[in-house]
Order: sequence, then structure tokens, then C-alpha cells
Amino acid sequence: MKLPDSIQVLERGWLSSNNVLFFEGESATLVDAGYVGHAPQTVELVKSALAARRGNPTLGRLINTHSHSDHIGGNAALQAAFGCKIVIPAGIERMVTEWDTNALLLDAAKQRGHRFAHDAVIEPGSEFEMGGLTWQALPAPGHDMEALVYYCAGKRILISGDALWQDGFGIIFGELMGRKDALPATRATLEMIGRLGVDIVIPGHGAPFDDFDAALARAFKRLESFEADSTRVGRNAVRACFTFNLLDLQRLREDELPAYLKSVPFFDAVNQRMLGFTDEDFASWLLGELLRSRSIEVRDGWILPTMAP
Repeated sequence: MKLPDSIQVLERGWLSSNNVLFFEGESATLVDAGYVGHAPQTVELVKSALAARRGNPTLGRLINTHSHSDHIGGNAALQAAFGCKIVIPAGIERMVTEWDTNALLLDAAKQRGHRFAHDAVIEPGSEFEMGGLTWQALPAPGHDMEALVYYCAGKRILISGDALWQDGFGIIFGELMGRKDALPATRATLEMIGRLGVDIVIPGHGAPFDDFDAALARAFKRLESFEADSTRVGRNAVRACFTFNLLDLQRLREDELPAYLKSVPFFDAVNQRMLGFTDEDFASWLLGELLRSRSIEVRDGWILPTMAP
């Protein structure tokens, strides 16, 4: 598996999405900006990647796949550092312009983000160039109902954001907020992706991969389990989002977990709507789940993440 020389993937750990650089002579384009807590690191990574290229290209443009904090969190810092233009999916323009922190899930999930100004939008179905290649912006509702994926038919490359990973896809937030079209939309997105000719997938998280058919099969299997029992969507979301928040916090007192979960509107709503635990049982269930998966450890009364932020 070899990407064209004009593409460089900066693979990140959790909290930040991958950053994908496209070199276009004296200029470069970046897809997705990572989390705000990693913004200084993101700026340095991009500076280093640009400096390593012949001709010392500048970052002229930043394009997002969707609106979540781990993809747009570095936008403001990158714009300040490089003076780059920011281009967002057309469907998220209102929430970005008004900085609607509820719609952006910042307030609801107790995540952080810095406001930024965008310069242009990408419409679903449109074509544009990155790295000397032609890309199509394809609508990919499900994880984020306004998300786009970017597809290069000439090189059979898909930038999938969180619509497809090597082992699944991102949380289906719409389902958790009462949207009955979110699960069907996720299926339609996977079916659309399955009709593309794809040799390499650059996901929002994890390394680029070429086992496209197997990854798609795993994604459909995961979706089928959610369609059979929608409470699995809720349980998966709470586990994943709490792990994300803990990586940002770095530690949380074990005895404070019930109150913390109650204080985060997203967690409380999922529990009330789908899971039905008491506050104490909710915390006990989550603690047990994350200990079993080794996502956390408890030491001296503190809940600590086992992954690097």
C-alpha cells in the first residue's frame, strides 16, 4: 500500500483525529485539525512536515470532514499560525458561524473547542483539488449527519473521516439524540461507500488501510448489532465519550464519577433515555466496563486512562 507522494498522513492518537497533508507546489492543504488540547502539538507537526518538503510550502487551506471537537479543535490555532483559509462542510455552516456549542456537542459532552472563522464551504456532490488530484465530496450522514467523505476516483483513495474505520465507525450521535433517521443514514452511508472503487482508506483515526472489503464487512456487522438492540448504541457511546473526556481530564476521583456523569448532559440523557440506571449503578457499570476493556485503571482512588492522550 503506497499513497501518492503528494499525500502525507500524520497519524494521531485518541483525542485528536488524523491530519492529512496534501502538497501542491508552494502551498499545502490539511484535512482535519485534531483536538484543541493538542493544538500546539498539531501546529508543530504541520510545521515540521512542511519544512521537510522541498520548496518550503506554506499551509494555504484547512478542510474539515465534520464538526466534532477532535476534528475542528485545532482550526483556530492553525489559522493563527499559518494564516490558512478554513473550508467546512456546508451543512455545519450555521453552527460554526453562530458558534452553537450545543449543536457542536461541546456543551452537551463537556468537551472543549476554540471558536474560528471559516472562509468557504464544500457542498455535497462538489469536486475540488488537493495534492494535484481531483476529489469528490460525498455526503456521509450517520456519525455526524452533516459529515462529508472525500473520494479520489483516479487513485481509488477514500478519506473516510469517522464514517468508516478499519474496525467500525464513529458513535451514531443522531440516534442518541432521538433522530430516527440516524441508523438508516449510517447504513445508507456504508452502502454508498461500498459502491466506490477503493484501494486505500485514510480514516479519521488509525492507520491508513487497504483491507477495504473486510473493514466494510466489520462495519456492517457492528451496525447490525446496533439495529438489533439500540441500547448498544448508547452503551458504546458512553464508554467511548467518557474515555475521550478522561484523556482530556487526565484523572478523575472514583468517588466523583456518579456526580460527574450526572453533570454531563450527554451522559445523563443517554442513561435516562436508553439505559435506565440509577446514578450509582450507572457509574458502577461504566467503571466495570472500562476496567474489563483495560481502557482505565484505578489507583489510590483515582480513575486514570491507560492510553496516552
